Amino acid sequence: MADVIEYKIHGNDMQVVEIILDPGEAVRAEAGAMMFMEDGIEMQTSTGGGLLKGLKRMVTGESFFITSFQNSGSGKKSVAFGAPYPGKIIPIDLSREGGTFLCQKDAFLCAAQGIEIEVAFTKRFGAGLFGGEGFILQKLVGDGLAFVHAGGAIIERELSEGETLKVDTGCLVALAPTVDYDIQFVGGFKNALFGGEGLFLARLTGPGKVFLQGLPFSRLADRIAAAAGTDRGEERGGLVGRIIGGD
Repeated sequence: MADVIEYKIHGNDMQVVEIILDPGEAVRAEAGAMMFMEDGIEMQTSTGGGLLKGLKRMVTGESFFITSFQNSGSGKKSVAFGAPYPGKIIPIDLSREGGTFLCQKDAFLCAAQGIEIEVAFTKRFGAGLFGGEGFILQKLVGDGLAFVHAGGAIIERELSEGETLKVDTGCLVALAPTVDYDIQFVGGFKNALFGGEGLFLARLTGPGKVFLQGLPFSRLADRIAAAAGTDRGEERGGLVGRIIGGD
């Protein structure tokens, strides 16, 4: 059984989750996510259950190691974790979600001690081959609180039985295991070549809950890379012009 923890989420666009632990309680987090911890919190880094557990996390895009923060003092103590890029932190109460929830790789931030992070494979080969976020998803298993992070604004949708939603593959953050996940070709030569939305969309069919993000990190990184390349190109062009002009 997972520890029952309290939490506060601070900020708007660069959020931090503060976990309040009673004596003896602990929280597990991705290595490097900790922002601060109060005196009395003990930190221990391990594979979280042996070599196989560490390798499974590496497959999902996480670190080989996971860090536990336990309140070894008296009274309530706090430890806080920050998201690695602008966006939101989503609390997921697994006890209300049937004990299991799926999320894209790199989304996991922290969870109550007792939550397991496992490997989940998409149901269809096409979804894994063209899904944009990879064939492998993370599966959070337990009966306590887990926290995932996503970029930009967050939209939560509850899909009814048979309801379908088509989503940019990078915008999918997390979904209930009851949601059917597949990949669909956008169709049409002009759409594929000039649409700017990629060749494939994720097709989600209910019932179940899904979380979507407005700014996938991959999209943000592409824009930054494109802007940096433009700046370098302009700088080189200006330098060539000055040389030719004799300046």
